[in-house]
Amino acid sequence: MAGSPCPIEVMRKVIERMHMRDVTIAYGMTETSPVSFQSAISDSIERRVSTVGRVHPHLEVKIVDAEGRIVPHGEAGELCTRGYSVMLGYWDDAAKTAEAVDAAGWMHTGDLATLDDEGYCNIVGRSKDMVIRGGENVYPREVEEFLYRHPKIQDVQCVGVPDAKYGEELCACVILKPGTSTDDAELRAFCQGQIAHYKVPRYFRFVDAFPMTVTGKIQKYILRQNMADQLGLKAEKTA
Repeated sequence: MAGSPCPIEVMRKVIERMHMRDVTIAYGMTETSPVSFQSAISDSIERRVSTVGRVHPHLEVKIVDAEGRIVPHGEAGELCTRGYSVMLGYWDDAAKTAEAVDAAGWMHTGDLATLDDEGYCNIVGRSKDMVIRGGENVYPREVEEFLYRHPKIQDVQCVGVPDAKYGEELCACVILKPGTSTDDAELRAFCQGQIAHYKVPRYFRFVDAFPMTVTGKIQKYILRQNMADQLGLKAEKTA
């Protein structure tokens, strides 16, 4: 499995059903050669399924807010890495390189993450995928991880769609397991009282597949546009 975050429930099944008790999770980018974090086989099962482990030796990491300030442990922000593994730059593209790697050598990943007191990292989503609903930050991956627990859901992706009142609302795009059926009401009831009310998707859409790149990454920007079009929603224009 590679190219995108592995759901916690999938990791649990890999360990339990495929007997791969020594499987670990790694995190990184092509631009960081590619691994920056990795869990260890000595880590607890809980750590290995719910985090990407701790930073590799001889690398530095920090998590920063929109102003570049390091955030406290447990608080989400953009993950930055620095060290021998960070690329020198994009080929013949100094401008794009400067956008990704700052003057101090920090690679800005564009991924939102948290670090706990023991240094374990949890990737909570992409900064461009974060949904701001009425001033509340909603991380789609958190809701996806919860919905994966539903026995009828095979795969799920959550995206933000325009909303006149709240700015954005969450839409859950669901692929059901073969031979099963459900509806919006059942899935919404599954969420009620289990996750914060503002994180419960406003819309549920049932699909057969997600738009993918040739390397198997889900193209959320296309999914987001498709859902907005299907629901007849348009972003509010601002002056």
